[in-house]
Amino acid sequence: MIDLRPIAAIIGVLLAILGTTMMIPALVDLVAGQRDFVVYAAAAVITSFVGLSLWLAGRSSQVQRLDLRQAFVLTAASWVLLSAFAAIPFMWAQTDLPFVDAYFEAMSGLTTTGATVITNLDQRPPGVLIWRAFLHWYGGIGIIVLAIALLPMMQIGGMQLFRAESSDKSEKMLPRAAQMAKGILGTYVILSLACAGVYAALGMSVFDAVAYAMATISTGGFAPHDASIGYFHSAAIEYAAVFFMLSGSLPFVLYVRVLAGDFSRLFANAEVRLFLTLVALFTLVSMLQQVFGGIAQGETALRQALFNVVSIMSTTGFVAADFTNWGPPTDALYFILLFLGACTGSTAGGMKSFRIAILGSALVQHLKRVIYPSGVFPVLYGGKPIGDDVVASVLCFAFLYLACFMTIGIVINGLGFDLITAFSASITAVANVGPGLGPVVGPAQNFAGLPDHVIWLLSFGMLMGRLELFTVLVLFLPSFWRR
Repeated sequence: MIDLRPIAAIIGVLLAILGTTMMIPALVDLVAGQRDFVVYAAAAVITSFVGLSLWLAGRSSQVQRLDLRQAFVLTAASWVLLSAFAAIPFMWAQTDLPFVDAYFEAMSGLTTTGATVITNLDQRPPGVLIWRAFLHWYGGIGIIVLAIALLPMMQIGGMQLFRAESSDKSEKMLPRAAQMAKGILGTYVILSLACAGVYAALGMSVFDAVAYAMATISTGGFAPHDASIGYFHSAAIEYAAVFFMLSGSLPFVLYVRVLAGDFSRLFANAEVRLFLTLVALFTLVSMLQQVFGGIAQGETALRQALFNVVSIMSTTGFVAADFTNWGPPTDALYFILLFLGACTGSTAGGMKSFRIAILGSALVQHLKRVIYPSGVFPVLYGGKPIGDDVVASVLCFAFLYLACFMTIGIVINGLGFDLITAFSASITAVANVGPGLGPVVGPAQNFAGLPDHVIWLLSFGMLMGRLELFTVLVLFLPSFWRR
């Protein structure tokens, strides 16, 4: 049997922290004269009490380090339980959501997906808007820690490539995990404050600047306005959002090295170079589509292309213009972008650029073997050969990624939705992007019109995508629970 006591203790601490932070929207609503502050205070008491109880129940455990099975259970249980308690304010506040929708909203926030079922955001109390944004911010730092601390140990989808004990010692900036966590958290806070400061300087109110900054750096996309970034009609704000979305898309481990004085490491990283190259390439394609399609010209076409490509590839999901009105070629391009994602160790979701690089290298290796059957051609990443276990893990992840996308899409299509809605909703959940395509879940719409069973299915898709698929699915194997 798996010893659940250390898992309960850790989840208890996370719930206690979450409960404490519920006082943030409580104070915001209290200052604004909104009665919902009582809701957040009550939810804070309940969440903190449950968290403290779990910590007291599990703290007597003598286990100093989680084993592999405990790590799997902890990872999945954390997001499931935190989302359940984070949903309480959405049910009790003026949003008055049923549990299924409240859970979807909370899961979307903590997984930094950004898909929403709440309508008329411009008329909502400020407490619920800041709570949505904070869920992004809280989930974003959790995702970074997960990607750096737990997933490499689990050897999921090629993540073992980023183990601290790997042969590449150049990426070991700090000797201790505690120092690493402190450096990453400090970087996360600094970027968030800088983003909020820039937004405020460009004309946002302090409230909007803080809310949008938390959604930007976490690459989440929850906005306090229905029109998202497009609410401000400001080219300067859109360019600022592009810069900070890109900042949230890069590995935070590399920021720690930059802060330590090694500025070369950031752009010497193979994954960063590939990600920025793909952004530039798809921006050019999108710009040309607009120019030749008579949609926009010059700087406007460049800005709209850059903003949309970065928004989707960073899995932020901000919207400045409804690109679904630009015609089928644009729909096809942005549908492809939904799959890709950004960098490992960032707050972004998706396939991740390092996996795309390994898949491309494996394809080149196979083609060379077809031509030269006796040749020796290693799969390379960053100019260095990588092990067959990493390649196999990436190939399995890619297959499962597509299989999950297809399965969820087919189920939604079978429930009566058109293909564009079904498959874009599927990939936007699994890739943690946010908006989909089509008239139902497109960038100018939301997910409020979907029935409960589809909402549950997409919530599960967001969870799987955020936790790299294997972390969730392995729990359904009977052999996992045997001694």
